[in-house]
Amino acid sequence: MRKSLVALSVVAAATTFPAQAEYLYGFGDMSVNYLDWSNGTEERAGHQKDFWYLELEGGAGFTWGELYGFADLENADQGSDKARTSIKGSIAYKTGIAELRVYGQIYNTNSDGFTAQNNVLGLSYAFNGDGWFFNPFIGFHHTMTSADWKTPSSFTGMNGGMFGWSAGYNFNAFGEKFMISNWHESEFGRNDKYMIVAGEGDHVTANGAVALWWNATENVTTGIQYRYAFNKLGTSGNQNAMIYTVKYNF
Repeated sequence: MRKSLVALSVVAAATTFPAQAEYLYGFGDMSVNYLDWSNGTEERAGHQKDFWYLELEGGAGFTWGELYGFADLENADQGSDKARTSIKGSIAYKTGIAELRVYGQIYNTNSDGFTAQNNVLGLSYAFNGDGWFFNPFIGFHHTMTSADWKTPSSFTGMNGGMFGWSAGYNFNAFGEKFMISNWHESEFGRNDKYMIVAGEGDHVTANGAVALWWNATENVTTGIQYRYAFNKLGTSGNQNAMIYTVKYNF
């Protein structure tokens, strides 16, 4: 829990320091989500279970760069011993060289007997056009994790590198507004000691989701996401799920 509060404090601090900069745009939403693991994933992993989660999400653009973050509460209907929290915050600071940014992100997740924090510092670039964007990044990766039921039970240190992207494309069809989005992260050169604690094989990973969103009204968005992972989430090999989402846009 302490690490979750630290992560949340970092996100809050990042949103306050550029108060004097010019605000360009922003968004915020809250959503109800249901994640349904495939039968094959449940059989291979052995520990993955379907679950509901609530999410608060937001982002903003300023003359100096961009901010993004979300906070998830998972399994709230299962009681406090089953509940999980996940928090992510990212910042992209413009260098003044075309659309190159200094990029940083922090991700923290906590559940009963397990905690993990992943920090990335590197560079990103903003490609965008009429109704689309593609923002790749790459950076150094630092990890802090502990699992009470494993031996060894914890790891803290540099953990190779990470690259990834966020992308989106807006379009109209049948008189309605839609969006296709994709976020992706891959780790490489991971520390052998970390993989023993995490239970994830190999030095290269994949982690992300592809989504189709329907902007039903100005305030309501629904979507379906294909969630995928490889050598992540405490499991070696492939995992996949579908996520069904309803958002209220502020």
